[in-house]
This record gives sequence, C-alpha cells and structure tokens, in this order.
Amino acid sequence: MLAGVFRPSADFAGFCANPRTGVDSAGAPYADRPGSVAYENNWLRSWSNEDYLWYDEIVDVDPIHHDTPTYFNLMRTFATTPSGKDKDSAHFSLNTEEYLAARDAGVAVGYGARWALLRSRPPRDIRIAYTEPNSPATRASLTRGAQVIEVDGVSVRDGAPSALNAGLFPSEPGEAHTFLVRDLAGSERTIVLTAEEITEDPVQNEANLERAGRTVGYMLFNDHSRVSEGELAAAIRRFANDGVEELVLDLRYNGGGLLYVAAELGYMVAGAKSIGRVFDGLQYNDKSSHKNFDFPFLQIDSEDQALPTLDLDRLFVLAGPGTCSASEALVNALRGIDVEVVLIGAATCGKPYGFLPEDNCGTTYFSIQFKGVNDKGFGDYADGFVPVRGGGTEPWHVPGCLVADDFDHLLGDPDEARLQAALGYMQTGTCPAASSSAVSLTALDDALPMKARDLLRENRFYDGYRDAVVRQDRHRARVLRQGR
Repeated sequence: MLAGVFRPSADFAGFCANPRTGVDSAGAPYADRPGSVAYENNWLRSWSNEDYLWYDEIVDVDPIHHDTPTYFNLMRTFATTPSGKDKDSAHFSLNTEEYLAARDAGVAVGYGARWALLRSRPPRDIRIAYTEPNSPATRASLTRGAQVIEVDGVSVRDGAPSALNAGLFPSEPGEAHTFLVRDLAGSERTIVLTAEEITEDPVQNEANLERAGRTVGYMLFNDHSRVSEGELAAAIRRFANDGVEELVLDLRYNGGGLLYVAAELGYMVAGAKSIGRVFDGLQYNDKSSHKNFDFPFLQIDSEDQALPTLDLDRLFVLAGPGTCSASEALVNALRGIDVEVVLIGAATCGKPYGFLPEDNCGTTYFSIQFKGVNDKGFGDYADGFVPVRGGGTEPWHVPGCLVADDFDHLLGDPDEARLQAALGYMQTGTCPAASSSAVSLTALDDALPMKARDLLRENRFYDGYRDAVVRQDRHRARVLRQGR
C-alpha cells in the first residue's frame, strides 16, 4: 500500500476470500471471483475514499494487517457531535442474504414483543413497548407496560446479561423460554413463550378521536418498510373519508427505513403544497457532488396508484430517541415546506445521513455517503430534533413538549401521556408540566450491557426511490396526455 494513493474500487470488487457460487435470491449468478482478504480490504479502502461522506477524516490504514470486519470498522470518522455522541453512529455491515430478507419480508424471529429498557444497567427495568398482532406475546395476553421480572429464572434486575439476552432475543424459531411478568394491573404470572417468525405489522392502532368538535386521527407507525406502504395509504384514505382534521402520528418507535415510503407519507399529510417540492435532497462529498439529487414528495405508490391526502397544515408527531432517520426526514421535509410540526415526547436520535447499501463478497456494507436536506436546504440535526416549549432558538428545535413515555397506558389511549399532551396542545397551545424523567424513560434499546440495537431499523434507505421518481414522472406525463 502506498499511503494516500488509491486505485479505483472497481479494481478489487468481487475478488473474494470465499467466493459464492450458484445464484442469488433474484436468480442471477453470483459474480464473485477467487480473491483474498487483502482484496476485500482494498476494495473497502478505495470505496470508502470514493464515497464516504467524511472520507478526509479516515486514517489510511494498511489493509493487509486486519481481518475484513475489523478493517471496515476503521473506515469511518471517530469525531463527535457538539453533544459528544459519535458523528458517525450508523456504520455497520450485514450478511447480504440476511439484509435482503429483513428488508423485503418484514419478518423477524421473536415473540412479537418490542422490549423497552427503562434502565439498562442494574437495577434494570424492562417493559413491553408494544406487541405484534397474532404473535406469541399477544396469545399470552401480554400488553404494553407489562414488566419482565425474570427470564428463565434469572433476575432482570441484576442477573447475568448473557442469560437475559438468550431469553429476550431468541435466534431460532421454536426456542422456548420462561418469563415471570408483572401485568399492567400489577399481578404476577409465569408464562412460556416460544419464538416464531414474526411478520411485523408496521401500522397499528388507527383511531378517530373527537376533541373540541374536531376529528383527530391517530396511528402508531413503526417502520418505513415495503409492507407499510399499502397500510399507510389505506389508513390515510380512511382518515380522509372520515373527515379527519388533525393527525397524531406516533413515531416514537420508528427507527427509519425506506425513504420513498416516507416521501409518500409526506405527500399524504401535506397534499398539494408538497407537489414539486424537495422531500430529501442528497448532498454527497466533494468527489461525488455530481450525484447530488433532490428527491421529491411522491404522489403515487409503487403500484402506480394515486395516493390519498389529508391536505393538513399541521402534524403532531409523538417521538423519542427511537425516532430516527426516515422518520426524522419526514419531520424535516414537512418543516421545509412550512407544514407546522409539533413534537411531543423527547429528542429524536439524530440521523440526517444516509447510504446506499453496497454488497461485496456476500457482505452488505452501510457506510454514510450523504446528508439529507429539506426544501430550504436544512439538514443539521445530528443531535436530533428537540421538542421545546415555545419553539426554541436553534433550527433543530421544534415547537412541542417534553413528555415522558407512559407505560401505564396502552398506545392510542387518549390518557396515555404523550397522546394526551398532543390533544391538549391542539386545544390550548400549551404543554403539561414536564417530567424530569422525560429523556431517561425513553432510552429504548439502550442495551449496551445486554444486546446491540437493531441498526437495520434505525437508518434511511434509498432503495427504490429513483424508481419511484421515474414512476411519478411517467404518471404525470400520462395525466398531461389524457388532459389534452
């Protein structure tokens, strides 16, 4: 290696230490060729120098001295944000087949319970945030707020993390584990949960609420996935038919996903005022500025069908540290076209960056390549959007209220603290008394002593976005032809 000198990444692409044979999930033959770890690392070195947003902050390390996973982890900046968190908190890789399966199917192995760690270090406190329909959790009558006391006889409060992880996060269908739980009403019981392949339902708890003579729509939205696209359109169509005048979108557990789904949702919220405006403008590094591209709000879905819209001037978003990436892009995009966003809960996680997943030799790499900005050119919220009573003074401050996550009520219950605060704000424009625990109580999946968070759910992916833009342009052309 000659320090500071980089051959094109294409010179090393597909030369693999363990080349794949046969065909991929789409039926195409693998293009892998016999190579080595050195080839794979050299590809990472050159690719990172070409495409990584902060390529000039990478220390140029000799690729022959590390295994590939270790070397990839060095191909990033180690700088921090003003708050002290990692500037790059979204640098990871996955087995390619695992990534494609998770992206396309919305299926995961588990019990259908999303765990919330109110305290991740002893004395730990683990609750259920929500459950998936028709899952082992719902069949065991588990609901939001139930507390896990023991896992396979090991105390959650101060037991061994390895034992707790094994029970809380099963790896194979058919695994059975015993739980002592305390239900929302306070009674304790022992149950056995057997892991299954869980098809996640990303849109739940849609409801109409009446407040001060106005119809308010509420829905829990947990993942910008392919599965969610049709469910979102159906929910918005029902809200439109029911005359919904205000919408509360619960994104507190939505870690991100596909940006084209978020762009569709943005149009369904804002309607005509979003047409022709930027939803997410991509800004690459100075070597790749020719790739800069402004993605619009999308008016049609992946089946080329026109989307419904509520034509709202204001959106209430329930949020917290689990609100990331594509969910933050939605907030930023709407603010960029002067749709008022009221944020209720706690600061979002702070991921204004994105990437195009890149496969090499059976591993898909996720390395930040661009920053996303709204129609006004703003995208500087690396420490998250912060709800501030009265609106605040910084551009990442959002009018709203700090409200602790409430595990004593079900999601969608008008008495649940965050939803109650949103409904109150609609009527009075004021916030309830802020809880001192508003931030700490929402540190979801802050499980460093236990299990790493699922990064795949906490990032923005542009898969399918360009295709969606092409579909929209063709759709507009057809409409214009039909109108002549």
